[in-house]
Amino acid sequence: MAQAPQTLDALAVRTWCGLALRALGRAREEIDAINVYPVADGDTGTNLYLTLESAATAVEAVFAGYGTGSAEPSLADAVRAMAHGALIGARGNSGTILAQLLRGMAQELADDSPHGQDGTGGTGSADSTPGTSGTDGAGLRRALRRAADSAREAVAHPVEGTVLTVASAAAEAAEAAAGDCRAVARAAYEGARAALAATPGQLTVLRRAGVVDAGGRGLVAVLGALVEACTGEAVRETLHAAQAATDAHARVTGVPGGAGAGPWVRAEAAAHAEAATQEEPHPGAATGTAGSTPASCADATGTGGPAFEVIYLLEADDTAVARLRARLDALGDSLVVVGGDGLWNVHVHVDDAGAAVEAGVEAGRPHRIRITHFGLGDVHTGGEQPPRERAQRAVVAVVPGEGLAGLYTEAGATAVLARPGEPPASGELVQAVRRAHAREVVLLPNDAELRHTAAAAAEQARTEGIRVALIPTRSAVQGIAALAVHEPGRRFDEDVVQMTSAAGATRYAEVAVAEHRSWTTAGICQAGDVLGLIDGDVAVIGPDVAATAVTVLDRMLQAGGELVTLVVGDEAPESVADRLEARVRESYLAVDTVVYRGGRQGALLLIGVE
Repeated sequence: MAQAPQTLDALAVRTWCGLALRALGRAREEIDAINVYPVADGDTGTNLYLTLESAATAVEAVFAGYGTGSAEPSLADAVRAMAHGALIGARGNSGTILAQLLRGMAQELADDSPHGQDGTGGTGSADSTPGTSGTDGAGLRRALRRAADSAREAVAHPVEGTVLTVASAAAEAAEAAAGDCRAVARAAYEGARAALAATPGQLTVLRRAGVVDAGGRGLVAVLGALVEACTGEAVRETLHAAQAATDAHARVTGVPGGAGAGPWVRAEAAAHAEAATQEEPHPGAATGTAGSTPASCADATGTGGPAFEVIYLLEADDTAVARLRARLDALGDSLVVVGGDGLWNVHVHVDDAGAAVEAGVEAGRPHRIRITHFGLGDVHTGGEQPPRERAQRAVVAVVPGEGLAGLYTEAGATAVLARPGEPPASGELVQAVRRAHAREVVLLPNDAELRHTAAAAAEQARTEGIRVALIPTRSAVQGIAALAVHEPGRRFDEDVVQMTSAAGATRYAEVAVAEHRSWTTAGICQAGDVLGLIDGDVAVIGPDVAATAVTVLDRMLQAGGELVTLVVGDEAPESVADRLEARVRESYLAVDTVVYRGGRQGALLLIGVE
């Protein structure tokens, strides 16, 4: 970076997000490997990466909205996008807390209240030109403090020795620093590093495993990226999972902090030695809850706990969320509720996943619901999990609605749900490939716009020793055709060729409603018009869903066909499938029709013709 900014502005936020994403990408496997709290499920690094990827994507979208002109988004625009992206993309306990940390920073940096040195609040600076405003060192100090406080408030039972401790230490170090953003960022980073090295002395489960807190390690990487964004100088990363594991073994054998250990590991070993001579403080006492042991603390010491992780986005008001917190706190542990302004991200570990979802329904409108069953080998269940044999071959497919997700799953595929306006990130696809647990994976993106994302995911999976074939399906109906001819017993190359051929022989169409007036290949459409798209291009514009669908189907069958596949969305008229089936029976001999319910899939109707 040729010149480091003295203030944190929108461009610096964009740079920070990109650098943080790369830093988490480099450290992901290391962080996954040391993930033992609150559940030893080995996904903290991946969850942090996916959360930050969503934040970075949102920031890039804001900049893209300004085009190539001289105008740029303001700091408030950038940090609000960052926070919103993290909120809707938060994964797991660690990702949810990271989302709240970023939201806390955004609330301060986008604050218009007059406490900044120039009277413009967190977004003010000497240069107040619209689109270039930034914050100085004092603003960054306030933002880091607000981030740490808001994250701690979002956790039902805060525990010391976790990412919350690391965030608080970063804020304290920043408050003690004088100077501009560069000095404040460096101080926060160094304070976080020191706090991370001490985490094994605060949590028994970390000390027993010989590791530092995984979430805190991820936050240190994010703060290191902030230093680089503010100074132009990369920080030196010194903690490596393999080295930490070696040092952990040395400590077990009575030789802590060997000569080959890095500075962080030696500091952590020293913290362990000091903690071993003292009685460990009760986690509840450290957080103002003396006399009561948070359920998550019990889990961390291996005494058992809930079997499911439940995460969902929730549209609800503050009063309803307050009631929801109390309800979920009684149901389970590891409760984190982040967000505000009507949109929340809810995370909890429970035995009754249905009750957790029902509580969300009572509070408002939950969506993007994810329920994960913890395996036998994690901390919560306390059992020993025998190594699971890898399957020879699996199919991973992106699907646009719950109905199709069920269909693909029944057919043996690992489905990745892509709701309207929420396409999966490459990291999410990589995670699905890993979840398939196979030596060979066929990847079906089922969307032309996902081809680059899927290609990146396939490339990442290949570096992990998984043989991946990407079939560039452009619609879920092409994916259905490919899945129909999939035979795991065939040679991999032959199976891929047959699936690719079936997908390529399937023409695809969709019927949707125009959201605004625009030019199309079929002419000008108005908002509310029904559009029929064939192979990705608008071919028909009409006023009626069923009539437009019939016209689209006729055009597709003019070139011949043997099988028509209809995937009907929740918002489509009830009669549309019956009308199309009748049309095929009356006008096209020897053509079969199959109908599926797609759920909330964005398009009213998907049509495939083989």
